[in-house]
Amino acid sequence: MVSPGEFTGLPGAFTGLPGEFTGLPGAVAVSHLSVYDWPAADGVCGGTPHMHLTCSEAYVVTGGRGAVQTLTTSGYEVTPLAPGTVAWFTPGTIHRLVNEDDLRITVLMQNNGLPEAGDAVLTLPPEYLTDPGTYAAATVIPADASEEEQARVALARRDLAVRGYRALRDADGPEPLAAFHRAAAALVRPRVAAWRERWRRGAEAAAAATGDQLDRLEHGDASHLADALVRAEQPSAYGKFGMCGRLDVYQGTF
Repeated sequence: MVSPGEFTGLPGAFTGLPGEFTGLPGAVAVSHLSVYDWPAADGVCGGTPHMHLTCSEAYVVTGGRGAVQTLTTSGYEVTPLAPGTVAWFTPGTIHRLVNEDDLRITVLMQNNGLPEAGDAVLTLPPEYLTDPGTYAAATVIPADASEEEQARVALARRDLAVRGYRALRDADGPEPLAAFHRAAAALVRPRVAAWRERWRRGAEAAAAATGDQLDRLEHGDASHLADALVRAEQPSAYGKFGMCGRLDVYQGTF
């Protein structure tokens, strides 16, 4: 949802001791999203089509109206979004958010916010997917630029991704989508080791903590209950330019 590779999620907190994971449940992460209302060349208002390679993502619609367009090897689908809708999809799903009337969403992300920390490849035309440098030049929003310049870059990369997305959606046969999958995997390969460490300290640690607690309870040991805690966090940034819209994001020591 943000510039590829930019960290804005909630990091998991793992003390290194069995049973001591203090992140959000299941090591998910949260951001609040106001979907772009910029019209694209096809007349559709909304965000930047992209795909995650290792993370599922869920949308909890809190306001407005719209849809999410998805493209997988099973075909093209449109899922309507309205307040109260919960929609989710697995890795490999190309998705494009459509804003029909002030669409606002709370986004739940697997692996401590990894979708907002690099696990995303925009559906740029193939010539922009040849190497990480070429891809970054077309996608990264300069952090030190003015808000006006950031908006210009976000809009330009959105329109470029829509062009590539429409070519994939309208393709005759499965090879163009398969080629995009291969190019995306090659682009992220240098970052996989860092992602694995993030997963180990987050989702894996959270699952291990539950296993440890079950072991304790099975043996009549309730000592972990004495370590209960409550935490709260406000967004660390508001209105950041993301892939799908303006984001309120969290960055704490969860």
